[in-house]
Amino acid sequence: MEFERMRAVLADQFNIDPEEITMGSRLVADFGADSLDIAELIAAIQEEFDVYISEEAAEGIATVGDLLEKIR
Repeated sequence: MEFERMRAVLADQFNIDPEEITMGSRLVADFGADSLDIAELIAAIQEEFDVYISEEAAEGIATVGDLLEKIR
């Protein structure tokens, strides 16, 4: 369930088909995210899941799986 919600946020944020998003998808290499995109994504994830992700924790996020681990 969390993964599906995250896919919806990612699909909206990067304007891609949710079916293209896997746990191993890389934010920069696969979605072309830059630092601003990552910051906006973190803000959207924090709002969607009502969590806080520190800047330090955000630096270690490279894949969708990493992001999901941070919200758990």
